[in-house]
Order: sequence, then C-alpha cells, then structure tokens
Amino acid sequence: MPPASTKAAATSASADTRLSPGAPGYRRLSLALFAAGLATFALLYSTQALLPAISAEFGATASAASWTVSAATGALALCVLPLSALSERFGRRAMMTASLAVAVAVALLVPLAPNLESLIALRALQGAALAGLPASAMAYLAEEVRPKALVAAIGLFVAGNSIGGMSGRLVTGWVAQMWGWRAGLAAVGLTSLLCALVFRALLPKARHFTPGTLNPKALASTVRGHLSDPLLVRLYVIGALFMTVFGAVYTVIGYRLVEAPFSLPQGVIGSIFLVYLVGTVSSAAAGELVGRLGRRGALYLAVTTTAAGLLLSLADSLAAVLAGLVLITAGFFAGHAVASSSVSRTAKTGRAQASALYQSAYYLGSSAGGTLGAVAFHAGGWAGTVLIGLVAVLGVVSVTLYGSLSARTQARRLQLAAS
Repeated sequence: MPPASTKAAATSASADTRLSPGAPGYRRLSLALFAAGLATFALLYSTQALLPAISAEFGATASAASWTVSAATGALALCVLPLSALSERFGRRAMMTASLAVAVAVALLVPLAPNLESLIALRALQGAALAGLPASAMAYLAEEVRPKALVAAIGLFVAGNSIGGMSGRLVTGWVAQMWGWRAGLAAVGLTSLLCALVFRALLPKARHFTPGTLNPKALASTVRGHLSDPLLVRLYVIGALFMTVFGAVYTVIGYRLVEAPFSLPQGVIGSIFLVYLVGTVSSAAAGELVGRLGRRGALYLAVTTTAAGLLLSLADSLAAVLAGLVLITAGFFAGHAVASSSVSRTAKTGRAQASALYQSAYYLGSSAGGTLGAVAFHAGGWAGTVLIGLVAVLGVVSVTLYGSLSARTQARRLQLAAS
C-alpha cells in the first residue's frame, strides 16, 4: 500500500490543471509559441546578414550599419519591462498578439527606408514593439505549463528563436543576392506575417492568468524585490554575457566572410546561418542537461562549448570557422535556455517582471555585443571580436563560480546554526 505522502502527491498532481506533454492543448501551445519565437528572431535580426550590403549602399562603416541591429535590440531591452507590466493588466495573450501585429506592420515599412538614419529609426520602433512578446511568453508558460515540463516548453520557444534567426538570415541572404537587400527584408516581413496568423489561431486561451492593476509603486517594489534576489541577478548577468558573445559574433561574421580569404557571396553568407539548427537541438535538450548535470553543470558545459568555438573560429579555414560557429551556437542556446527557465522557476511572484528583467539584460547584451564586436573588428579584425567574446565567456564562468561558492558557504552556515 503506497504511503500517505505518495497519495497526497498523486492527488496534488491530478488536481493541477496546467498543461503537460500529452495533455489537450499542449501541442497547440507549443506550436503557437514556436511560431511566435520564430517571428521574433526573424524580425529582430533581419538586417544582420545584410550588413555588408547595407554598408555598401549607404557608404557606412560596419559599426554604423550595426546600429540597424543594436537599435532594435536596445529598444526591446528598454521597453520590455513596461510592456510586461501591461501584460499583468491586459493578459499575456493580448500583449503577445499586439506586439507581433505592430512589429509585422513595421516590418512591411522597413524595406522602404530612404537612408540609414530612417532605417535605424524604424528598426528601433520594431524592437520596441517586439518587447511585449518575450517576457509575456515566459510568464504565460510559467502560468499555463506544469513545473516539470517548463524547461522543455521554454526550450521549444527558444528553439523557435533559433530557427527564426536562421531562416530570417537565410531568406534575406538569398533574396538579397537576387533582388537586393530591400527585397530580402520584405520577404522576412511577409514570412513573419504568416507566423503571426498561425500564432493567433493556435494559442490556447489563458486559464490561470489573474489580472493585476497598473500600480507604478507596486511595479517598482516588485522590480526591487527581483533585483535584491542574488540568484535572479546572477541569472540576468549570465543572460547578458551569453548574448554579448552571440551578438558580437553574428553581427560581424558577414563582414569577415565577405572579405579575403573567403570572399563569399551574399547568398552563401546567409546560408552560413543554417548552423542555427544546432541551437534548436541544444535549447530543446536543455531540460535533459539540467536533469543530468544540474543548472550550474549545464552552464559550465555551455560556456566551455562557446569558448572552444570562439578559439576554433580564429583559423583561416572555412571548415574551421563553420565548426566554431556550430559550437558557439550550441553553447549559447543551451546556456540561454537554462538561464531563462531558471528565472521563471525562481520567481514566485511577479513572473512577468522577472522575465522582463532577464530579457532587458539579455537584449542589452545583444546591443553591447553587436556594437563592441563591430568596433573591435574595425580595430583588430576577427581576433578583436573573438577577444570580446572570450571576455564575456570568462564573465559567465566567474558569475557561475561565485554562485557555487555562495551556495556552499550558505550551506555551511546552516549546518553550523543547526548544530
């Protein structure tokens, strides 16, 4: 006969009406957020593979053209917290739908930009619109999915990010080679429109959302509470540093590959981003990694993989560069999935704000990485960009190691107090 505690756990699990794999609606939820993640990254980084072509048309340097990416990610970072507060009042589903709708509308205007300044301005507006989606999606999953399935569900959302980033760059690269970079951006806008329609049609209505009030004092108090939590702060820093590496590498890689000794055409450079498929696998496998190695062990594996990829990419061999990108991408997406899911599990209240703070740090890291990577490339070539990435990787190791030491110290204190 099973013990009472086992019976109680079984009763509690059966009473939990949140979704889990195999339950009605879970597949629809997964596909809907996969489509949203795909559209988000395709739109957010739509100009990244086209930077050499944009530089050529407007006579801009790599660092100037990189602002078409950094402006979008920077605006997202600044707007994600206030829009997450709106999602607490009007609902995650409504916020995600509105964000995608506005971002897609702006995407259809981006190809018409007459100069670099207006292109950067439109991209900033697009990033601000997209800000309502990532944090709301994380909070929606935390509310609608059972805790044991949360890492896997967020992994699928992040996998949509990786495929969106890959397909967006792939489409823009080949379309731009045939018809110019403006046509490439238009193709991404139309593809994202289709994703937005799929998202809206499939996403189940929220069953566990409780509307809150728009209280600035309460919001400030919630934010202060999250920023005073050492674990959450470490996760925010880790997300920012991982994205600094990723932003630097993928903002600059097109400039490296268009130059000697590679001298690749635009379409082939866009195809390089097929390595994002590796990110799809590594992010979806994040839950299994955490189960086997623990959160810190999974992060150590992610940073080791990323650092190895950075060093390998220094070789003047296309095969070595591609292998380096594979390792960088796998390490980044695994680390991001682990850190972002840990935020959702750590925050017991104000989950949207907790996720929003993570997203702010994450995309500020992207903006910093893109800008610093381009400046470093201009000053020291690809080796300069790699140096920026290695410094960020060292930062992740330091923060994770500090967390491990802090946990051990706290455990010793508890043992002493108990004795």
